[in-house]
Amino acid sequence: MLRQKLLVTGLVLLAGTAACAQARSAKAETVATAAPKPGADVQTKTLKNGLKVIVWSDPDNPSVALYNWFRVGSRNERPGITGLSHFFEHMMFNGAKKYGPGEFDRVMEAHGGSNNAYTSEDVTVYQDWFPRSTLELIFELEADRLQHLAIDPKVVESERGVVYSERRSSVDNDNTGLLMEQVQATAFVAHPYQIPVIGWPSDIEGWKQEDLERYFRTYYAPNNATLLVVGAVKPEEVFSLAAKYLEPIPAQPAPEPVRTLEPPQQGERRVVVRKLAQAPLLQMAFHGLKASDAEAPALDLLVRILTDGDSSRLHRRLVEDTQVAINVSGMRGAGFDPSLTWLVVDLPPGGDLGKVESLLDEELAKVVSGGVTDAELRKAKNIVVANFWRHLETNSGRAQALGTYEVFHGDWRKLFDAPAQYEAVTREQLQKVAAKVFSKNNRTVGVLVPEAGDEAKEAAR
Repeated sequence: MLRQKLLVTGLVLLAGTAACAQARSAKAETVATAAPKPGADVQTKTLKNGLKVIVWSDPDNPSVALYNWFRVGSRNERPGITGLSHFFEHMMFNGAKKYGPGEFDRVMEAHGGSNNAYTSEDVTVYQDWFPRSTLELIFELEADRLQHLAIDPKVVESERGVVYSERRSSVDNDNTGLLMEQVQATAFVAHPYQIPVIGWPSDIEGWKQEDLERYFRTYYAPNNATLLVVGAVKPEEVFSLAAKYLEPIPAQPAPEPVRTLEPPQQGERRVVVRKLAQAPLLQMAFHGLKASDAEAPALDLLVRILTDGDSSRLHRRLVEDTQVAINVSGMRGAGFDPSLTWLVVDLPPGGDLGKVESLLDEELAKVVSGGVTDAELRKAKNIVVANFWRHLETNSGRAQALGTYEVFHGDWRKLFDAPAQYEAVTREQLQKVAAKVFSKNNRTVGVLVPEAGDEAKEAAR
């Protein structure tokens, strides 16, 4: 739970008198009144260059998390420059003016810090975790790479090879990743969500220097970012450091908005991948919702009821009862625009794809026609709400959650409305969203069919 600063005064442990009971009751009311509202410690400031800085102070936690969210992902790319968002996630650690190649990591780690980053279809997020004493140094490191990133041609070529190697390991040589890439590219015919985050091979090989420089200048502008700082900091010191190190970075013209809307799907699409593999795979991708849609909490709960844990509907039916699958998982995309809701099934070697698809269709039809039980809905709500508050126990969780709601929902304050929104979801709403999303005309089905290797084919002749 959120650390709420409850005032504990000297309660005298004397039982049996009405006076003591009344005193305890009065104190309890005082404590409840004094308890701060969740998020009361959050303060914000927008710098002159457009960078919004959000600070959640927690003096009880001696460490700090700094998350810098940039509104750029594969959604902002086009044929010829696919993969650039992910590429810059790598380049941002490869040296700048004051801190050269490898120095960002070395200096941070020498002062007890660590870092990471990730890229999605919608955003690129840089994450720093460090002790309180290193706060100003981290701002200096971040300012150096944001203002003076070295897009050196030699470094570009080196990192191009690293990215291409990552593509081979996570897509080309990973059957699940390969099939998902093909399904996503088929599910979208107009919207740039069809572009894989890691990029298409020919584009990775063909990025031009001018493409890189223009992309960085456009999307790594301070007015395209939101900075989150959470932990043992005072808002005024964070705002002061941000003004000192980050405000001198000039704003840029706003990036061209993504205007394309995916047209409604008119019928089921299918993808078949045949390759050397030990076992078949089945994936279903349904056009779903965007992060800020009012129905998003209902869809989230529905996916959990279907796939979350051993007691979920699809696990019981496909893995335990019929034993036609070894694993079932699900996920709901939550981006700026309506994205995909996935059901992913791993089959055993020799598994029957047709039978698995038929059983999966049966279970989805049951949800559409009959809905879910009160017990299923209550369990899903309990899990979501418990995870919500548990997530906010850490600096990292708070920075991630605040950033998610500020960037995707338009206001970090909406974060604290989330538990009530989940609690308000009804069985009727779940059934309605199931009918809306889990339609065969709204889905793309992908299967991976194993093929024997050359040696096995030769032996079979």
